[in-house]
Amino acid sequence: MTGLGWGDEGKGKIVDLLCPSFDIVVRYNGGANAGHTVCIKDQRYALHLLPTGVLHDGLVGVIGPGVVIDPVALIDEIEGLEKRGIEVSSKLKISDRAHLVLRYHKIEDQISERAAGDDERIGTTSRGIGPCYADKMRRSTAIRFADLAHDRQLEDKVRRIVANRKAMLSAVYGDSGGLEADDVLADLVQARQRLIPHICDTTELLRNAMDGGRRVLFEGANGLLLDVDHGTYPFVTSSSTGPHGIGAGAGVPASRVTMVIGVVKAYATRVGAGPFVSELHDETGERIRRQGREFGTTTGRPRRCGWFDAVAFRYSADLCGVTDLAMLHLDTLSGFEQIGVCVGYRVQGQIIRTLPADIQRLERAEPVIELLSGWPDDLSSLRSFDDLPKAACEYIGRIETLVGVPISIVGVGPDRSQTLVRGRLDAVLQASRRSSARCEL
Repeated sequence: MTGLGWGDEGKGKIVDLLCPSFDIVVRYNGGANAGHTVCIKDQRYALHLLPTGVLHDGLVGVIGPGVVIDPVALIDEIEGLEKRGIEVSSKLKISDRAHLVLRYHKIEDQISERAAGDDERIGTTSRGIGPCYADKMRRSTAIRFADLAHDRQLEDKVRRIVANRKAMLSAVYGDSGGLEADDVLADLVQARQRLIPHICDTTELLRNAMDGGRRVLFEGANGLLLDVDHGTYPFVTSSSTGPHGIGAGAGVPASRVTMVIGVVKAYATRVGAGPFVSELHDETGERIRRQGREFGTTTGRPRRCGWFDAVAFRYSADLCGVTDLAMLHLDTLSGFEQIGVCVGYRVQGQIIRTLPADIQRLERAEPVIELLSGWPDDLSSLRSFDDLPKAACEYIGRIETLVGVPISIVGVGPDRSQTLVRGRLDAVLQASRRSSARCEL
């Protein structure tokens, strides 16, 4: 399962919907910059590091080696769910190869973003994701969960890293952010005490589970258009966000993935800086934001809103090898007389229908908008595709044609029950998940 936009597509809801048909749910990229929201009856759960599967009994959640983990944030998230009656400890496995996001990563992220000019800000969530991935590539300044087993060596390494990082921050920004080695070490002690029981070789665990017939669902943390290689660079995250990230981020060959569900909204949104060709800067955009409650799960920032961008989402779907689309927030568009779809980009008088790598060219692009008829009906109580109004069905059909992938899931509200399913995904959801009451690994 992967988002095809800039995040916030509703991936958490789709994973939650699919969970009863699987045994294991795996997070394979990103970190606490993700924000997956799941609504179950009158309860709303916001997950940042934990796989959505931990909300389900008898299902194992795995955090793979490609995820960068803030141990303090993860502990807070676990304890927050357990206070609400969701037992997590017996369901969670963490890769010993996963890297840790520590205080100095977050401080560097915050200070560097604050110091950047308006034209240079990336729009980071300031959760330390980029600096941690940078350390991962530097190697000598990285810390993995496997390192928690080595007390003396780890303390010496942390003190060396912190001294160098303080010197760098002070020299470049004139501010070390109050960074102290003892605070970092205290966080690591907490991580060792609370998280060690969950740490294992998840690559071997997943291989053995799949060989044994267990069904595995891979949960992408960020949208494809934020992919470090294929997104709207440099306004991207620091990991491989699409299915191509599963091999490195989970240790599972891509050839073992048999279905790819791409998640989109019925319109487009983006948080933070970066090009957004179909963005609406008028009352229509504000109306979509208001009706869709478009504020970031992780940051709380208002999301930028625009019409569905068929150019960008077809690019994402093709790149990911998407087999089925899940389109959420169709109910948000109820009441619009006309609904726009971006079907091309106009750049210096030419129409292009693919996403250019040149960010300056993309920022100059103007949307080519096709208008379709809207519908006045409230969709939130519908429970079947057959009950959708004609104009909504025509809108769905047009999106399928433009993106080139069938829409198998449509969301008409935030709750798990407000989801319409058809085609082979309906068969997947109707199938018996497993005979045992709990997946023991």
